[in-house]
Amino acid sequence: MKSYYDRPDGYIESIQKGTAGVGRFRGGVYYGSGNREAEIAKLKKEIETADAIIIGAGAGLSTSAGFTYSGERFEKYFSDFAARIGIEDMYSGGFYPFPDAGMRWAWWARHIYYNRYIDSPRPVYKDLLDLVKDKDYFVITTNVDHQFQRAGIEKNRLFYTQGDYGLFQTVDGKNGMTYDNEEWVMKAMEAQGFVRDDNGVFQIPEDGHVSMRLPADLIPKTPEGMDVTNNLRADMTFVQDEGWYEASANYARFLKSHENGHVLYLELGVGANTPVIIKFPFWVMVYDDPDAVYACINYREAYAPKQIAAQSICIDGDIGEVLNELRRLY
Repeated sequence: MKSYYDRPDGYIESIQKGTAGVGRFRGGVYYGSGNREAEIAKLKKEIETADAIIIGAGAGLSTSAGFTYSGERFEKYFSDFAARIGIEDMYSGGFYPFPDAGMRWAWWARHIYYNRYIDSPRPVYKDLLDLVKDKDYFVITTNVDHQFQRAGIEKNRLFYTQGDYGLFQTVDGKNGMTYDNEEWVMKAMEAQGFVRDDNGVFQIPEDGHVSMRLPADLIPKTPEGMDVTNNLRADMTFVQDEGWYEASANYARFLKSHENGHVLYLELGVGANTPVIIKFPFWVMVYDDPDAVYACINYREAYAPKQIAAQSICIDGDIGEVLNELRRLY
């Protein structure tokens, strides 16, 4: 397997920075000034004047964009799985012990398609990139839905740390390779009976009948015939391929080039599941740079350690709505 040790690894370096420094943040948190208009105006100024912007995006950003895993979207496309085997939402469905490969891959074809190969219901990603397009920026994200790419981000400005719904890998990951799955997904959707609408998006047919099982010849394999799984970080078998390592190196280089100065660390929708990847490193890097600013936009989870309160902007709310308010100020 190719060695990647000859280039920096932003993933490991930032996690190490965050875990080593987070212990200094004790004794309370800061939730912002309480004046939403003032916080948004302050964020606008920071976006305009920052030397660089580092965006950290979590699941809350995609939720704001309309990629919800329960409710109407789930009921529309997965009601048969709910009725027959009791799956309650797309998230829990990803862990369901399906009785056979045909049913498991029918589920995953739908899950991947509706969370990777269509545009988000709301243009939140495009609105975000429109705000920073003229700045020197970089994005690190734990999201796996490819929406930054679909919105038009330049490849060298993005690090997707946890994988991509659009990629397969071998089950054991030992060959270090990933495989594009778009062609397979489209065939699998057609095989289940989905039909394209006028916009080319697969929908439930008028008679409402779709299959919950794929035929044996559509169970995905590598070109060599090996079993595959999704390229999503779940355990030590996760494949970090050439593209992943290059993106990690790009992130490390961007951080290195902006260690000091007026840097805006813009955190969007990052929760408490994996704080060591984005949240903790952002806090530490702001603490270490008196000219840096930390901005957190999140629904009911917008806060900062009190130690960086003077350098922080915290806005509790829907990310898409906040971005719209920002856009109206221009």
